[in-house]
Amino acid sequence: MTQQHSAIAPAPNPAKAKRGDWWRDAVIYQVYPRSFADSNGDGMGDLEGVRSRLPYLRDLGVDAVWLSPFYASPQADAGYDVADYRAVDPMFGNLLDADALIRDAHGLGLRIIVDLVPNHSSDQHEWFKRALREGPGSPLRERYHFRPGKGEHGELPPNDWESIFGGPAWTRVPDGEWYLHLFAPEQPDFNWEHPAVGDEFRSVLRFWLDIGVDGFRIDVAHGLVKAEGLPDLGSHEQLKLLGNDVMPFFDQDGVHDIYRQWRTVLDEYAGERIFVAEAWTPTVERTANYVRPDELHQAFNFQYLATDWDAEELRTVIDRTLEAMRPVGAPATWVLSNHDVTRHATRFANPPGLGTQIRTAGDRDLGLRRARAATLLMLALPGSAYLYQGEELGLPDVVDLSDEVRQDPAYFRGAGQDGFRDGCRVPIPWTRTGSSYGFGSGGSWLPQPDGWGELSIEAQTGTAGSTLELYRAALAARRTQPDLGAGDSVEWLRAPEGVLAFRRGEFVCVANTSGESVTTSAYGRLLLASGEVTEADGEAKLPADTTVWWTTTP
Repeated sequence: MTQQHSAIAPAPNPAKAKRGDWWRDAVIYQVYPRSFADSNGDGMGDLEGVRSRLPYLRDLGVDAVWLSPFYASPQADAGYDVADYRAVDPMFGNLLDADALIRDAHGLGLRIIVDLVPNHSSDQHEWFKRALREGPGSPLRERYHFRPGKGEHGELPPNDWESIFGGPAWTRVPDGEWYLHLFAPEQPDFNWEHPAVGDEFRSVLRFWLDIGVDGFRIDVAHGLVKAEGLPDLGSHEQLKLLGNDVMPFFDQDGVHDIYRQWRTVLDEYAGERIFVAEAWTPTVERTANYVRPDELHQAFNFQYLATDWDAEELRTVIDRTLEAMRPVGAPATWVLSNHDVTRHATRFANPPGLGTQIRTAGDRDLGLRRARAATLLMLALPGSAYLYQGEELGLPDVVDLSDEVRQDPAYFRGAGQDGFRDGCRVPIPWTRTGSSYGFGSGGSWLPQPDGWGELSIEAQTGTAGSTLELYRAALAARRTQPDLGAGDSVEWLRAPEGVLAFRRGEFVCVANTSGESVTTSAYGRLLLASGEVTEADGEAKLPADTTVWWTTTP
């Protein structure tokens, strides 16, 4: 039968914490601060709330914590519109709170990675406000993309680019010029051709490194450099016919010069600090360009995140990822959920092919079974893995939020992204009962559904078979099994149709995506399984949507 683990995972390994290559097999936990824990009862999570819950993350067994933005911001896009990169927004606390959080994390053996937003600022950033005040020809306007419009009176946008959030990527100001924003109008894009922009961000890096952060997750890492002349997308369609699928505003080769400069800054600091790229690229091979030895350390594997629960598709993306990363010497970095996509417990509850933002709850039980199985598969793969807060509880997306409570700016622009990111950002439950299920004493900024308490940390802790205990056991096994974690290859084993099976040294992982029970070899001592597994006479019966870990050591 399946082994059930309920013991708390061991604290982060001190020897690993001191290793220079800790990031090659790290499990990094994403905290979305406004939805993690509220210390002052205002309904909004904050840094002191995160600090108070660090022991939970240590006991969960993760190596590092990535914090989504907490900088001073008007919050037009949940903090990804930064007004001051060296200040903490009052809703989250202050710099002393950030310093205390970092110190406490280090005392617990955890590292802290902070978000950096270099593609754009807030329209309330001092540079942009001065650019508007000083008018056309202002040196400050050169730090953004201001252009005259087309048409007889400049009434048309400078080109045909559209915002990722829907609508034109240009907004006209009263003096007649237009400025570029690939996201919301409140997020004007920096002009990275201007040397002052590069100087400023190298200074920002040093500011936070001096405070003690262990790395940076780079938002829109693929977007900083735009194609020369800002050509129309109509021209891009011609390029696509020639086989060039790189958009004129994303994944331009010039971004790599920026990251080589940043790497020299990071390498000035002891402790092996790291960069992690949010780089949406056409192929995993282009993603590998971001993690060459003199650039960044990790890049999110969005091709893997977007893959359906299908053995053949998963094997293809796993092979391509490992093959792409091997020549540049970088670890593969696996992820299933984050603050911008529907939680995988809900994605897998729906039919395949719907994308990463889904509006329906689907089959909740099916989604949870597949999510648990997908997690064990991910954590068995060579390299590093990222977890998004609440996925260790099996949380589904909250898909039935009303228009009155939604806050995703993409939702209200009526095009572009679906705008359903609020569903994965609902504050997580800590307790069975109480105000906002232990999130805080004053409610929560997005409403939590009824029954959230039964998914809480309190309800699942020590409960055999719970999703939380599955995660704790899996992370504990990663620490004790020498063949798990870092690496660049797997040995595929023969398996029934719809089943993935691979070996890594003395470790074997088998994942059944077929939708029905299958019988496979029992590969030794059973370590962990996402569902009930029956073993007899050297064989194992795996239910549908189940992943199993074995070791061939006694």
